[in-house]
Amino acid sequence: MKKLAFSLLAGLLLLAACKSGPPPSGLTGTVNTDGSSSMADVMSALQEAFREKEPGVTVNYSGTGSGAGVEAALSGACDIGLSSRRLKSSEKSKGAVAYVVALDAVAVVVHPSNPVRDLTVEQLAEIFAGKISNWQALGGPDAPVAVYGREAGSGTRGAFEEAVGVVDRCVYTNVYGSTGDVIGNISANPNAIGYASLSSVRDGVAAVAVDGVACGEDTVRDGAYRLQRPFLMVASASRPLGEAAQAFLNFAQSEEAAAYITRAGAIAP
Repeated sequence: MKKLAFSLLAGLLLLAACKSGPPPSGLTGTVNTDGSSSMADVMSALQEAFREKEPGVTVNYSGTGSGAGVEAALSGACDIGLSSRRLKSSEKSKGAVAYVVALDAVAVVVHPSNPVRDLTVEQLAEIFAGKISNWQALGGPDAPVAVYGREAGSGTRGAFEEAVGVVDRCVYTNVYGSTGDVIGNISANPNAIGYASLSSVRDGVAAVAVDGVACGEDTVRDGAYRLQRPFLMVASASRPLGEAAQAFLNFAQSEEAAAYITRAGAIAP
C-alpha cells in the first residue's frame, strides 16, 4: 500500500514538474521587442501563442513607434524592432533587415454620423494638406474638418502620407501618440477625420472607401485598396539574434502563426 502511495505521489510530482518546467526543447530566455503601436494586437496574439509553444521564453513588447523601434533594433536596445511601414533607405544603409509578418491597410476613419463615406486619393491629399477645410465641399455638413493624425516617426503616419502623396505637407488639427488615441478622439468628434490601422478600427468610428474601394482583407490581398502597408519585424545585420529571439521571429513568419495574425485583425502574407 505504501509502495502504491509513493508511486502515485512520484507520478504527480513528475507531472507537476513537466507542467511548470521549460518546454521539451529546453529553450529559455527573454525577447525584447519595441516599435509600432499599430502592431499591438498582432503582437499580443503572437506573444500568447508563442508562450504556449515555448513557456520558457518571455516576449516583451513596447509600443514606442516604428522609427523608435527600428533604431532600438539597430542600437541593440531591443532584440527585434517593429515597423508598420517599409524601411527607409537610411535605415537599410545602417544594417536594418526587415521580415514581413503580416499585411495591414491604413483605414481612413470618420465619425459614424458623418455621411461622407467615399473619398478619392486626391480629395484625401487636399484634406490633409489643408486645402479642403469644410465638409460641405465633400457633400457633408457645413462644418469645419478636424484633421487628426499620428506623431512624427509613426509608421502609420509615414505609410499614409506616402500613399496619399502628402509627405511633410500635412496640416493637422491634432496629432496623437498612439492609434488608440486617434480612434478615441475621432469617435468623440463628429467633424474629425484621421487614419488608423485596419486591425485597430473599432465601434465608434467608420472606415470610408478610397476611390470606391472598401477597406478590407480581400481588397488588401488583391491590391485593390491602395492604402496598405506591411507589418515588419526588424533586426540588425551586424548583430545576430539570440536563440530565443530567432525562434520567435521564425514562429511569427510560420504558417502556424497565420491563424493568430488573422484573429488579431491583420492579414497573413
